[in-house]
Amino acid sequence: MSFLTSAQRTFDNQIDALKNLSRSLDQHFTQACELLLNCRGKVVVSGMGKSGHIGNKIAATLASTGTPSFFMHPGEANHGDFGMLGTGDIVIAISNSGETSELVGLLPSIKRIQVPIISITNKQDSSLSKFADVNLFLNVKQEACSLGLAPTTSTTATLVLGDALAIALLEAKGFTAQDFAFSHPGGALGKRLLLTVADIMQDEDKVPIVSLEANVKHALLEITSKGLGVTGIVNAHNKLVGIFSDGDLRRALDKRIDLHQTAISDIMTKGGISTSPNSLAIDALNLMQSKKITALFVVDENDEPIGALNMYMLLKAGVV
Repeated sequence: MSFLTSAQRTFDNQIDALKNLSRSLDQHFTQACELLLNCRGKVVVSGMGKSGHIGNKIAATLASTGTPSFFMHPGEANHGDFGMLGTGDIVIAISNSGETSELVGLLPSIKRIQVPIISITNKQDSSLSKFADVNLFLNVKQEACSLGLAPTTSTTATLVLGDALAIALLEAKGFTAQDFAFSHPGGALGKRLLLTVADIMQDEDKVPIVSLEANVKHALLEITSKGLGVTGIVNAHNKLVGIFSDGDLRRALDKRIDLHQTAISDIMTKGGISTSPNSLAIDALNLMQSKKITALFVVDENDEPIGALNMYMLLKAGVV
């Protein structure tokens, strides 16, 4: 037996099943989306065994993409957790056979409190599919398991169908990247999408700044004392008109300038790259990477420097 041949057969089986599922989607999928979109409560996903594991993931995906959702174990629901359900909720019930006893046993109680049911099954004439308000048919012909017993292709199809529901709802609601970040506030994703430059920049009193009249020696002392590796240059109106970095210093030394006599205005990089305090930190990172620089000055609406940040600050904040 070839392990690779077995793996490729599994891939082919599941790819074919997903293509078949995609082609067979019909008005029932649209009806399910409309029910979920108009849900005023929560979406409660339920399933036993492997279907339960997939259901857990579907509930998590829905919740993180703007559709409040949680998983309810049907076995536990029969012994008290049914109280999770309330008016305005919708149930997504998952069963490959559509005859899972723990799940089917809940159906009359769900109907009694007038909660709509969306079923996901692989049998259109099952108890669950007949009882549901909308049935989503997996249409899986054969499991990838050579015995045809282990839930493999059917669980993959269920998972993808759940993703399809979540993405369709996300797009219908106009869910944004910022909305997604609010659902993930503690992770790196939240930091990358929510942190602004103002949240992590170096305070104004710690920003290296010298005037146009300063000499190179003065600028070097400012760079050393503030530890940013660069200094900003301001005019008489305190507007940022240039920067002086280690690259400028190297070029100046190649020209054998007098550090004590040469004005910083003669060798600075005019203009310089800056950002605003309200910009997203991730946008500041992209700007620095595109310009191949390691530090940015932060200016207000009058081009007056009010802060600065470098790669180390972005790294420390978890943006990089």
